[in-house]
Amino acid sequence: MALLLTQAIVRLSIVAVDPFVTGRGLTPFETGVCLVWVLVSLHSEGYRGFQKAFVPRTVARAFHLASAPRPLLVAFAPAFCMGLIHARRRRLVTSWSIVTLIVLAVILVRRLPVPWRSIVDIGVVAGLLWGIVSLVTTFVRAFRGNVPSYPLDLPD
Repeated sequence: MALLLTQAIVRLSIVAVDPFVTGRGLTPFETGVCLVWVLVSLHSEGYRGFQKAFVPRTVARAFHLASAPRPLLVAFAPAFCMGLIHARRRRLVTSWSIVTLIVLAVILVRRLPVPWRSIVDIGVVAGLLWGIVSLVTTFVRAFRGNVPSYPLDLPD
């Protein structure tokens, strides 16, 4: 999971810094919008999305899989940990809906002109950075015996 997040951060960072690399920069209005967007992204994506929901569920499911490995689930461990397979119907619908919305957002954001695409990407990178820090720290805590008590949403 950390590698997937890191890959996204690297790819988005290249677009995010484009206005600064090309010398265009941001106008005062664009800078204000960017700062507000970063704060919104940190709260909604980083804190609420990653730290409070995705990360504890992902780490709990990873440790469950490690304690009760099944060959097929181990082969698809990232999908299992994200709740995309072998989960209750509600978790499957929610997880796949989120993935679908992310893909649609990526398609739409790619159509935005500079600097607006860069502004959106700066906020997303901030949220992803929060997410990867949260993932690593939660995983380290879990290795030390403090596995998150988050519902695994496994099928009955």
